Amino acid sequence: MVDFEFKSNYNFYDLVKIMSLLRSPEGCPWDREQTHKSIRRDFLEECYEAIEAIDTDDRDLLLEELGDVLLQVVFHAEIEAEKNSFTADDVCDGICKKLIIRHPHVFGDVTAEDSEAVLKNWDAIKMQTKSQKSNSEVMHSVSVALPALIRADKVQNKARKIGFDFPDVNAALDKLSEEVSELKEAILKNQSDSIQAELGDVLFSAVNVGRLLKVDSEKALSDTTERFIARFEGMEKLAAEKGLEINSLSLEELDNLWDTVKASSN
Repeated sequence: MVDFEFKSNYNFYDLVKIMSLLRSPEGCPWDREQTHKSIRRDFLEECYEAIEAIDTDDRDLLLEELGDVLLQVVFHAEIEAEKNSFTADDVCDGICKKLIIRHPHVFGDVTAEDSEAVLKNWDAIKMQTKSQKSNSEVMHSVSVALPALIRADKVQNKARKIGFDFPDVNAALDKLSEEVSELKEAILKNQSDSIQAELGDVLFSAVNVGRLLKVDSEKALSDTTERFIARFEGMEKLAAEKGLEINSLSLEELDNLWDTVKASSN
């Protein structure tokens, strides 16, 4: 058993110490075996679970999930601390300095009258501190690990800031229709490479439409998926009420069930 002081309440540095003990020779075999890449998925899952708590307004769950996210931060920092690379303190130091530098209207003598001015200053300071000399470099800096719809939205917003954007949502809708037509043409010609590229163009154009409508495309698709599941569940229940086995129904019969459920849910 490791030497550890039990308390009624713990703080951030207790978490750092606990993780260090878990990774020690006397600690947990599983924790000792982990690397950045082996727990990468865990980090993603904990972040998404925290988002779910936010979306459902569940404060108790949010408290728990933020702790799980913080654990992942400390876990990764401890892996580096063992290599004498950086520590959790260095992580805190870095983000504190970044916040101070990027808020000159709070910690300096710069004036920012509204949120738009704050974001403009933030972007300018970010480009300077990251030594980004072109807008292309700014776009390249948008993480490729982001969900594709979110990444597309962020890249499009980078373009918008220099004036490269559709004049209105109708123009974006026209572009979406154009891309759908090009996808249909690629399908007719059975060009697999073109089909993938054109489908990507359709999705990218759909994100443009959502962005101009101030709709979060990622959330819109997630909500639609939830509605699909709910309606499919309704189809199964309706089929059961009619004494039907849903797996044995024809597509036409399934479509009829779907239309019935959809009409009742509107």
